[in-house]
Amino acid sequence: MVNKTRIGLIQMKMFSDPKKNIDVAIKKIKQAAKKGAKIICLPELFLSKYFCQQEKHTNFKLAEKIPGPTTNVFSLIAKELKVIIIVSLFEKRTLGVYHNTCVLINEDGKLIGKYRKMHIPDDPQYYEKFYFTPGDLGFKTFKTKYGKIGTLICWDQWFPEAARLTTLLGAEILFYPTAIGWHPNEKLKYGKSQLEAWIAVQKSHAITNGVYVAAVNRVGTEKQGSKELDFWGHSIVFDPSGNIVAKAKINEQILICDIDFKKIETVRQHWPFLRDRRIDSYKGILKNPNDD
Repeated sequence: MVNKTRIGLIQMKMFSDPKKNIDVAIKKIKQAAKKGAKIICLPELFLSKYFCQQEKHTNFKLAEKIPGPTTNVFSLIAKELKVIIIVSLFEKRTLGVYHNTCVLINEDGKLIGKYRKMHIPDDPQYYEKFYFTPGDLGFKTFKTKYGKIGTLICWDQWFPEAARLTTLLGAEILFYPTAIGWHPNEKLKYGKSQLEAWIAVQKSHAITNGVYVAAVNRVGTEKQGSKELDFWGHSIVFDPSGNIVAKAKINEQILICDIDFKKIETVRQHWPFLRDRRIDSYKGILKNPNDD
């Protein structure tokens, strides 16, 4: 068991060409590894621009098998650099069935885990239900050389149940590969409160579960036809007390920070939320809200 590790979040702008995105990601991963990062996470669906702005059947061509060509590339990089890489992909499971999937590749270049996004949004310009089947693997935590890693994805961020269940499986760090931003016509009126809510909910996951939370977002304005999204970056890491360990702005950035696992036990001793849970009284959580 390690007491400390160093993580790297790759906040990057995406291009239309998947090969260019891979080349940029590899370059930034190597830079993060040079700075001592042992666990490196890419943003959600980094291989392309965020195609879910439109419901378009030709976008299914972007999907690939896992293992497949992209995981093969990053397996070689992980082995070369002796780092763990978290990669978010559009998975083609079989004919007509696709997932929004996160894979974990260890320092030996082995694909040791896969998480399929459980919560699938369907909001204006986030039409993910058109593309993705909800995850069927449940919540996942992976034991690695550099710590116990829980992988969740973007919309999962807003659900306390996802963070809690992943924590109960042993996660010490919750990673959230993300693609979130502003609708340009809403930014002036709602932008500040939307961003603050996004930050606040992740901070709450860190506090209530006594874990580190690391969210990595994309940046840049992306257009799909007449549609446009302004991805807000602000990748961020919280410690188990809810303190900000590291944060980015809106530009491309490699966010590097140290993780001290000893803080988890210390915080849980002082804030014993997991001890004081009343699991005998939580059956109502399995029900939808009462209409009355």
